[in-house]
Amino acid sequence: MEELIEILEEIQPGVDYDTCTTLIDDHILDSFGILSLVSEIEDAFDVEVLPQELVAENFNSAESLWKMICRLREEA
Repeated sequence: MEELIEILEEIQPGVDYDTCTTLIDDHILDSFGILSLVSEIEDAFDVEVLPQELVAENFNSAESLWKMICRLREEA
């Protein structure tokens, strides 16, 4: 998860990713940030983030992102 936090910090610095649960709801990550994040996640974790995964519940927190990544790795 540390690598995920580093990726998030590169895309949108200055956010407390350990506690924030409203990355999408509060517009902390915008559409460009989400696209960048998806690309970085795919490269770093060797997963494919399909369009059906692009929902707020998967991107609202680092924890939900990590759960999605782990699930995608298991399914691969």
